This record gives sequence, structure tokens and C-alpha cells, in this order.
Amino acid sequence: MLLAAAQSALKRYFGYDQFRPLQAEIITTVLQGQDSLVLMPTGGGKSLCFQIPALVLPGTCVVVSPLISLMRDQVEALKANGISADFLNSTQNAEDQRRIENELYDGELDLLYVSPEKLLTAQVLTMLSRSKVNLIAIDEAHCISAWGHDFRPEYTQLKVLKQQFPKVPIIALTATADKITRRDMVEQLALRAPAVFIASFDRPNLSLEVRPGQDRLKQILDFIKPRSKQAGIIYCLSRKGTESLAEKLKGAGIKAGVYHAGLSPMQRAKVQDDFLNDNLNVVCATIAFGMGIDKSNVRWVAHYNLPKNLESYYQEIGRAGRDGTKADTLLFYSYADVTNMHDMLSEGENAEQVKVQLLKLERMQQYAEAQACRRRILLAYFGENMEQNCGNCDVCKNPPQRIDGTVIAQKALSAVSRLQEKVPMGVVIEVLRGSGRREIIQAGYDQIKTYGAGREISQYDWQQYLSQLINLGYLEVAYDAGQVLRLSNASSNVLFQGQKVELVKPSSYKDRQEQEKQAVKVKSEAEKRQERVRDDLFEELRQLRREIAVKNGVPPYVVFSDKTLEEMAFKRPSDEATMLSVSGIGQQKMQQYGQLFIEAILDFVNRNLPKEDNGTYKLSLNWLKKGMSIEEIAEKRGVAPGTIMSHLAYLHEMGEAVPIEQFVSRDEIKKILAAKPYLEQPNLLKGLYDYFDGNMSYDKIRLALAEERRGK
Repeated sequence: MLLAAAQSALKRYFGYDQFRPLQAEIITTVLQGQDSLVLMPTGGGKSLCFQIPALVLPGTCVVVSPLISLMRDQVEALKANGISADFLNSTQNAEDQRRIENELYDGELDLLYVSPEKLLTAQVLTMLSRSKVNLIAIDEAHCISAWGHDFRPEYTQLKVLKQQFPKVPIIALTATADKITRRDMVEQLALRAPAVFIASFDRPNLSLEVRPGQDRLKQILDFIKPRSKQAGIIYCLSRKGTESLAEKLKGAGIKAGVYHAGLSPMQRAKVQDDFLNDNLNVVCATIAFGMGIDKSNVRWVAHYNLPKNLESYYQEIGRAGRDGTKADTLLFYSYADVTNMHDMLSEGENAEQVKVQLLKLERMQQYAEAQACRRRILLAYFGENMEQNCGNCDVCKNPPQRIDGTVIAQKALSAVSRLQEKVPMGVVIEVLRGSGRREIIQAGYDQIKTYGAGREISQYDWQQYLSQLINLGYLEVAYDAGQVLRLSNASSNVLFQGQKVELVKPSSYKDRQEQEKQAVKVKSEAEKRQERVRDDLFEELRQLRREIAVKNGVPPYVVFSDKTLEEMAFKRPSDEATMLSVSGIGQQKMQQYGQLFIEAILDFVNRNLPKEDNGTYKLSLNWLKKGMSIEEIAEKRGVAPGTIMSHLAYLHEMGEAVPIEQFVSRDEIKKILAAKPYLEQPNLLKGLYDYFDGNMSYDKIRLALAEERRGK
């Protein structure tokens, strides 16, 4: 019974016909009053796991959320869906807090978002104890664990919730947590025999790509160029790095903002608001940016520097494509990134935690250097087995070319040996390439036997080969001795025992560009034409969404997600029933915005009718005259029935012999036209529909107006 109510709420408020994997099971567990621990990737639908029970159960769901901006965004999105929600945090005045308190006591709130600091005050705990709390949701729950990647000390006090509300179920949710962190979360929150749900971490809509870190600025500029109208985030290692990169992007004509912890709260809020409202497409940020972003239409995420672990990396790329549509991710990698990150992590005071963090950095490095399907590596890290390669990462798309690298390896290992294992990678490469730099000559490195032995190999390729030799275990990096290269136990097998070494031939950025150009060329003209038309309609719908968002003072994605707009552009709904079949459109949004988008779609369709012979529309008319029903024509054409009716209305208006009497009587036409003087002209279709209390269909109204225009 409760699950049926949950299904109804899903459609009514969120516009979805069915739950995603695991959502129904999690919601059922919550509705039965059991504690839960939920691991679900960003964009997987975690929020619905507590928002739906909040709508079904009597009382209020209390949501503990770590960032004020995240609360605000989620509350705005819920209100746009017709749900009663609010938040409590330090930014509100006493009057606002009293209003929210009264709404809570009166049972008027479905969800109340609270920061951990605010929640743990005696005033709020007392207020909640006097209210009917039906569920407590701990969002970003990994923050409670010192083993987690975003540890928040204030989260450790949340154990009091189970003491204060022993009969209220608690659901702890996070996007990424290893086994150690999961155990710690359960213990710290004092969860009682929690049901543990681990959703698939696979995000097939995200493309995964790793590129060597040389010439990053040119690469990132080329990457952004075809995505100039899309929202994206570039993560950098340092505050200085974000500012430097943003200035260079601005110099190249890209509107870029900066976000890091060194800015004032007002500056950070301004950048975040501009990004949320599509006034700013690119943000260069440290990891301080993103956890509070509920923006569904981020289309790409780039890492300018290597993240410290796979949990952080996966959570950060998860900011892209939250709406489920195609999104791109790009990671730059160099060995310098590894050494810099290694030095930073080694400064920690807790020796055990430092050891764990360095091991996690090593896994991150292995991922970046891997020549196997990247998605399989990621999923395996989170304990999930994927039997087939994904086909949507750089390794799958461009399988590496392997070569016999024995001689290359022997030259490199010999150079390291003759340099007495006392120099870092850069110097080894200079010696191999016969550099004439003063420091090389002064050190006497030009006298060793392997000086210049690798002149024929570029510096770029040597960097790739040496990284592979490190990854394969033939070389080691002495992090505690200035990152010098040293031989490993396996080195002697190559140098003295004739062991063969297989290496991957490096592919330059130029090679990659050529491959990408070739991939674009193989698209058929029909495919490109179809993409262009869809892009044009999508852009018009996106502009309409922006205008509505500005008027209502909300971020554009709160109106409709990119995924909803894409489906709208594909289906081209021309009536309310078809519009409601679009994923993400519930009753509230249909009532608020539906007709505006229907009008925009019909206008686009009419403007893009082929001028030579109206062929595509006449095809619909010919089939109608042959006795096919509207539904049959729509199915044959792969469009909605309302779209076929719009074809016929247009042709009738243009003077074609359309048998409109099959769909609307003369008497009905007279009634419709007689009502026009009583209505405002903008949004006339909706006005006439409401005038007749829904008893006159949009199709009849559209045909009646076409009949009137036909005679003019």
C-alpha cells in the first residue's frame, strides 16, 4: 500500500514513471522503519530515497546537509515540484526561523534541511523533539568518518540523533566510501542493524579520458571550444592554480570564474550563483567547490591536476551528467602531479592515516597510467565487477599499440644505474637525449656511457616510457629523497637476464586530434542533419527555460533538466497528455510551464517546415487520406499523435484540402472562435482550453484557429 503511494508520488511530483535500480527497495525499507546505509553514485537518485518517504509518511523528514548552498538548491527544486520544504541555517534571521518553527509544529513541512551545526543546538533539538519527525536523513554521510575524503569534525556528534530519536529511522547516504569508511559510518551514527544498499557505481553516460599533462593549456582550450555553451568545472590542485588558469582562459575569450576557500563568502556565493543560473559556464576550482552543487546540467568535468584518491575523483566527475544524459570527463596526468601530491599527503600527523592516503594515491596513479578499460578499473575499486569493456573511455575507443620495448627499457635502466640512482626523472631524460644544458655538463653526466643513447626518442615519449617502467615495477621513485629514480629488484632481469619488456607506444595529443577528426567525418550527412535540427530546437527550449528561470528567480535546471529538454526536443509534444509522458514533468511543472514549451515546439516545427513542398507534412496527410488513423501515422513517423495534428492544422491553414471535419465539427469551430474576444492573445491555446474547462481538446482548438487563418 505504502509503495503504491510512493509510486504515485514519484509520478505526481517528479514526473518519473518508475524508480531507478534499488530505489524501490530502499524506500520500502525506510517506510518499514529500519535504519539504512545507502551508497549510490552522484546522479543515481539518492535524494529520492528520503524525499519520497517524506511525502508518504505523516510528519516531517529532517535532512542533515553539510553545505548551506546545497540546502537552498534542493529546497528550491522541491518547491518547484509543489513540495513543502524549507531549511534552517545560520544565514536566516529570527523571523524566518520562527516562521519555519511554526510550520513544523503545524505539520506543514514535508522536509526540513538543517546544517549539522544548527541541528546540534539545544534549541533545534528541543524543537524537533516537540514535532512529528518521521525520518532523519544524513546526506554526504562519509563526512562523519576520519577515513572519508571530506571529513567534517562536526559530523561526529550526530550520534546523539539515535539517542534523542530512538524510534525514528535514520538513512545515511553517500556517493563514495570504501569498506573502512562504511563501517565507521555505521558505528559513528549508532545505526541499529542497518540495511546496507550498494547501488551500481556505473555511470555509463560519463565518458572517461586521461591525457598526458604536457601542454595542458592548449589541450583544455581545445577541449572547451566545442563545449563553449555547456557548463563545466575544472578542478585544480591549488588556489593559485585556479586563478592562473582562469586568467588564461579569459585571455582566450572564455568566460571563466574562480572558486576556492581563500575567497570571501560573498565572492564564493557570487560565482556559485552565476554558475547555477547559467550566467557563467566555466568554473576553475579547488575541491572546495562542488559538494554543494545540485546542478543537473553540468556537461563536463576536467581535472587539471591528479586527485589524491579514486573516491575524490569519482565524486568530482559525478558532478557531470547528473541528469543522466551524455557528459564528458577529462583527467590530466603527469608524474610531477604524483610527487607533489605525495609530498602534501606525507605532511599528515597520523602515521596510519598517512599510510592509507599514500596507498590510495598509488591506486589513483595506477588508474591514470592504466592501458585497460578505465570504467572496469573504477568499478573494481568500489567492489563491483564489470565483465565487458565499457566502450566509452579513451582506452576502449583507441586501444593502445604495444611494442617490444626491451631496448628502450635497457637504455633507461642503464642510465639510472650509471647516474648512481641519484637523479629524478627529468634529469634521466636529459641524459638519455644528450642535453647540452650547463648543469648536465658540470655534473659530468655527458661522460657516462648512456649519454645521448635515446636521442631519437622525444622528451614526451621518454616521459611516457619511464612512467610505464615505474608502473610495471622496473623502476621505483624515492619520495623521501627528492623523487629520484632507483632500480628495483626486477631491473636486473631486464639488464642482465634478457627479459623482454612490452611497452605501449605513446600517442601524442596531435595524434588524438587526428583520430577525433576522423571519427567526426564518418558520420553520415543524415545523422549530422538530424543532430543539427535537434540542436536548434534544444537551444530554443534552453533559451525559453532560461527566460522562465530568470523571471522566477530560480536556476534553469530547477525548471527542467537538460535530459527533459532533450526528450522534449525529440518527442515534440503538442498536447498536455504527451507532455506529461516526458520524463521529469509532473503535474506541478505541467501546470506551470507545460503549455509555454508546447507553444515553443509548435512554433519551431512550423518555422522549420520544408519550404519547397511541405513534404514531411503532406506525407501525414496522404496517409490520413488512405485511411490510416492519427495514432497509426504517429507510430509510423515515430512522433506523438499531437505532432501529426499540428501537421494537419498547418496544411489546412496553408490551403490544403484537409478533412478537419473528422476531428472538429462546424459547431465546435464557431464556439471556439466566439470565445476568442474574451481572452488575452498570448498563450491563446491554453486560454481557450481553460475557458472550456478542458472539454475542448487542444487538437480541436488548433484546427479551429487554422480554419480562421485559412480564410484570411
